[in-house]
Amino acid sequence: MKLQILKHTHLTEKAMNNVESLNELVFVADIKASKPEIKKAIEDQYKVKVIRINTLIDQKKRKKVTVRLSEDTPAIDIATRLGMI
Repeated sequence: MKLQILKHTHLTEKAMNNVESLNELVFVADIKASKPEIKKAIEDQYKVKVIRINTLIDQKKRKKVTVRLSEDTPAIDIATRLGMI
């Protein structure tokens, strides 16, 4: 059974501010996925360079992933492709 690493994007006002100001995207990932697996999935799926990944597990037992992209890949372009904007 293959693990679906990325489930969906996480759309909040704070996440949208991070897209514009910090060049970051926020996803909800499978709780069993590791940071290297998440990084590889994002780089393969969206053809971007990931600088940093932060993860947290919220009270609803979801793993939220904040991904900072390199400067040569604007997060707002990826967010537009994903329908976040």
